[in-house]
This record gives sequence, structure tokens and C-alpha cells, in this order.
Amino acid sequence: MFRLSNLIKTTLEESPSRTLNGSIIIWNMTNRCNLLCHHCYSKADANEKETLHFEQIKQTIPKLKKAGINFVIFSGGEPLLRKDIFDIAQLMKENDIITYLSTNGLYITPKNVQHIIDTFNYIGISIDGIKEVHDFFRAQIGSYEKAIQAIKLIQTYGGNAGIRFTLTKETQSSFYAMFDLVEKLNVNKFYISHLVYSGRGEENLNIDISKERRREYVEFIIQKAFEYYKQGKNIDLVTGNMEMDAIMLLKYFEQHYPEHTKTLYKKLTQWGGNSAGNRLGNMDWLGNVKPDPFFPFTVGNYLENDFENIWSNTQQPLLKRLREYPRQIEGRCNDCNYLEICNGGSRSRAFAISGDLWREDPSCYLSESEIRRRDNETI
Repeated sequence: MFRLSNLIKTTLEESPSRTLNGSIIIWNMTNRCNLLCHHCYSKADANEKETLHFEQIKQTIPKLKKAGINFVIFSGGEPLLRKDIFDIAQLMKENDIITYLSTNGLYITPKNVQHIIDTFNYIGISIDGIKEVHDFFRAQIGSYEKAIQAIKLIQTYGGNAGIRFTLTKETQSSFYAMFDLVEKLNVNKFYISHLVYSGRGEENLNIDISKERRREYVEFIIQKAFEYYKQGKNIDLVTGNMEMDAIMLLKYFEQHYPEHTKTLYKKLTQWGGNSAGNRLGNMDWLGNVKPDPFFPFTVGNYLENDFENIWSNTQQPLLKRLREYPRQIEGRCNDCNYLEICNGGSRSRAFAISGDLWREDPSCYLSESEIRRRDNETI
């Protein structure tokens, strides 16, 4: 997760950046879902049966805290399909774990909206384009209107939901219109996720955009972030699953704000790029623990071994190598001067294309000349 707006603001104002105190876990507590989204990494659908029981979750929560997990994103499937979702969140609070909700919004109603706002520190609702695009991509007519209604309902009750958007060939026609929607709805966070090849996303490699279009969109996102900052708009732009965006921001600063470049460079190296297996992890509905939700391999099962033993194991080979900084990545990353900023990007994409976890991220859109700094160039 690259907090673009926060970095612009704190760099230009020479103030501390927002930092993550502890690790964050994305917990897929169910694989049941009322939608059939084309990019779904868990291949969730309505016919899945509940496999993870409340008592198993209850016993696991204290072990998360012992392992340094301070944030949990409730995900799925659709997490609001669990009838015990609020009881689980309350247990998290009792263990001083901050909770976020990632939802399609279709189960947010006047009856539960206040409870949702009071329970979760952040609510992210997925909208993948204008009406026709979203409904096609998520395979249900009317899902767009229901998601919009959910955002408005949350706002009416005093909350503020953010929008999550996944950038693919099927959704890119709505890319620019999404910013108009964000401004019209006055949401305070817009999360733009790049596609990772996993689940149905792996089966649909052909829905990913070209590197040229990706670069065009990232440049626009950066320009928008500066525009919102200068206008004093409280819209936080965040990108996900494409750590090379940070290098693009650095290059923008080099051109337009050279006096702040060193400050930004320091912030970016402190951020450290891709953090799968380190500050980010995933737990699924079968008990599997993975470095991130898209990862092709597991590092243990929290139903068979305490989570703290899995996550805190400094000798687990995969976790050990993922936690190296910067990571040792082959291919063009091996000669890149910005590896300590992006940390190699997505290992899941690398594996999906090359069969090797430690090859370059195939979605990197930076040119050879850009990743090699001239000998007389310093930061």
C-alpha cells in the first residue's frame, strides 16, 4: 500500500509521515460471496460453505497480538455474510487490534449501518467503474447502485467510506470517471489497486493493462494527488500492489520539487516498498497463512499451529528471505538503483509469469534508463 497523498503532504510540509505501528493481516474469514468478480484472488462464490468457526477465530485473536499484529482487515468472500462478524470485531477490540472492513457494500442497510460505523475504524467499498462496467465486472446487475447507496448511507449516519478500484482492461474505461465519482461523493479515501495474478486474476492474465497504459494512469494519479493537496481537498489517494509508483513519485519530485527530493527519498526507504511476509500477511478461511493474499505458497496453518509461532519464526525459509531488505531479486531488479524503494514489487506476479519467486516483477513499467542512475547523479 503506497500512501501517495500522505507522502506528498508530509514531504512538502516537512512533517512526519504516517507510519504503521505493527503488522497488518488481511483475514479472509469466509469464502462465501454474493458476487462473482472477474479478478477475485480467492475464487469466492455463493455456493461456498462456511469452514471457519467462531471458536477457532476466538482462540486465534490473542495470538495475533502476541505476534505483533495491530491491524486486521476483515475480508472474504464477503465478510458481512458472517452472522458473527460484530462479535469477532469486538474480540479484536478487546485485544487492542484495529479493525478495517473490506466489503462490496451490498449488505450495508439502515438496520446495521450504525453498528458497522461504530465497529470498524475504516470501511472500504469496492466500485470497479461506472454502472455498466462495475455490474459486468462483478457479475451482478444492480450491484453498482447498491454500492453507491451503501456509501451514501454510511455518510448519512456520520461515517465515511472509502472506495476501492481495481485497474484492469475491463475497468480502465472508467478510470478517469472514477475520480469524478470520488469528488462527487466526497469520500475521503480512493484506493487504486493494480491487478495481481492470483485466483481468477491469474486465470485472466489477459485482463491486465499494458505497461504503457499503467504508466499513463500512474502519472495521472500523481498529478491528481498534487491537485487535491493544493486545493485543500481531503481526498487521500492510495495505490496498491505496484511499489514502482513510489519511484515515479520520486522522479516527479526530482523534476518539480528538487529541494524536497532528499526528504522524500528518506521517507520512501523508511517505508521500504513491498512488505509481504513482513508488515503484511494473510490468513484464509481454511487456516492457511500466506505472506500476502495473492501468494502462491503458505507458511503454515493457524488451525494446526499457533499463529504467533508461524509468524514469529525467524528461521522459516520463505519468511526469512522475504524479510531481507532490500530483497535479493534477479533480472533487471538486480541492477536497479531503486530496489530499496520498491523492494522488488510483487513476488506473486513474478511467480505467475516466470515460475520463480525471485525474478523481477513483470509489471514494472520503468525503463532501463530510468532504473539506472547516472554515476554523477546523487540523491
